Amino acid sequence: MKLLFICTHNRCRSILAEAITNHLGCGQLLAKSAGSQPVGEVHPLSLKYLAEANISTAGLSSQSWDEHESWQPDIVITVCDAAAGEACPVWFGQSIKVHWGLTDPSSVDGSEQEIADAFRQTIATLHTRIETLLGHNLDRMDQQQLSAVFNALGEN
Repeated sequence: MKLLFICTHNRCRSILAEAITNHLGCGQLLAKSAGSQPVGEVHPLSLKYLAEANISTAGLSSQSWDEHESWQPDIVITVCDAAAGEACPVWFGQSIKVHWGLTDPSSVDGSEQEIADAFRQTIATLHTRIETLLGHNLDRMDQQQLSAVFNALGEN
């Protein structure tokens, strides 16, 4: 199953989601990430805290959703409120679209420890959601069932 994580700038939350999904997915889930207005670089703390969690950062890059037009994801997941409100490209076509709102750890204004805790919490939340997905027989679900499972995870 192919998942495309969308965040406006594709430098933090969507990058974290891509890396964690590919780390845990073991071929059952394949993830990419993109942005509607990518900044062109991954946030350095995203890379730092993924490495701390022993999750590969190889190949991660901030890119436009236009670069994935031919990939045809099964599920498109917005992870920031701004991206959830944007008009998606028509090529998302039959993809299931869901929203998993996550607080942006890179926007935390606090001590080094508070920022670290925000990144670790976001990573933990995504880890739990992806593990929960892997506990379902996703390949046996129709679009309505898949949509229900993915939407329920976004509410937690």
